[in-house]
Amino acid sequence: MIGSALLGQIVFSALFLLVTILGLWEFYGLVEKHGSFPMKILSIISGIILFLTLAISLTGKAQIHILWINLPVFFILFIAELFRNKQTPFGNIASSLLGIIYIALPLGLAIYFFDPAHASGPLHYGTLVGYLVILWLNDTGAYFVGSTIGRHKLFERISPKKTWEGSIGGAVIALLTAYAASFIFIQHTQWQWLVIGLLIIVFGSLGDLVESMFKRSLGIKDSGKLLPGHGGILDRFDAVLFSVPFVFIFLTLFS
Repeated sequence: MIGSALLGQIVFSALFLLVTILGLWEFYGLVEKHGSFPMKILSIISGIILFLTLAISLTGKAQIHILWINLPVFFILFIAELFRNKQTPFGNIASSLLGIIYIALPLGLAIYFFDPAHASGPLHYGTLVGYLVILWLNDTGAYFVGSTIGRHKLFERISPKKTWEGSIGGAVIALLTAYAASFIFIQHTQWQWLVIGLLIIVFGSLGDLVESMFKRSLGIKDSGKLLPGHGGILDRFDAVLFSVPFVFIFLTLFS
C-alpha cells in the first residue's frame, strides 16, 4: 500500500479498486450466509462505478458533476429487484446498498488524500502515507499494549479481547506518530495532524468494533481467508472504512 501511494494516484487507485471489488464480493458472501439475497454482481458493478467516479473527480480528471451518474445507478438496484422474485426484497435492496456505502464510498474517498497540485513527492502523497502509518501504529500499539497489560474489557459483548489499556496505548502511539508526521509532511500543521490522529483513533476503533459486531452476528471469526494471518479484506480494512470519511470531512473543511 505504501509503495502504491508513493507511485501516485493512478497506481494507488488501481490497488484500491481491486480492494473494493474483493471487499464487496466478501461482504455480499457474508450477507448471503445471513439469509438475504443481495444483487451481488450488479451491486459490485455499482460499487465500481461509484469508486471510479469518485477517483476521477477527486484527481481532477473530471468535474464533480460526474458523481451524478451514481443516482440512476443506485435506483437501478430497486428496479432490478422487481424482476428477481426473491424473498425479503427489502433486505435484498438494503444489503446491496449497504455494501456500496460501507466499502466503495470510503475507499473512493481515500483518493482525496493525494494533493493534485503536486505531481509527486511528500506534498503529493504525504497525507495518505501519514494517515496509513498512524492507522497501523494505532492498531499495532493497541494489540501489543493490550496483550501485555490489558485487564479491563473495552466492549466485551462485541469484542472480548479488546481492552481499555490496549486502546489507550494505541492512542498514545498514534498521537506521537501524528506529532512526528507534522515535521515530515508539512502540508498540514501540527494541530491538524493531531486532529487527524484523534479521528483515526476514535473512528478506526469504532470501525473495528462494527466489523466485530457483523462477524459476531454471523458466528464467524474472520470475514474471509484471503490474507493469511489477517483474515479477509474486511478484517484488514475495517478501520480504514470507518475513519476515511471523517478524515475526509476534516480535510475538506480545514485544509
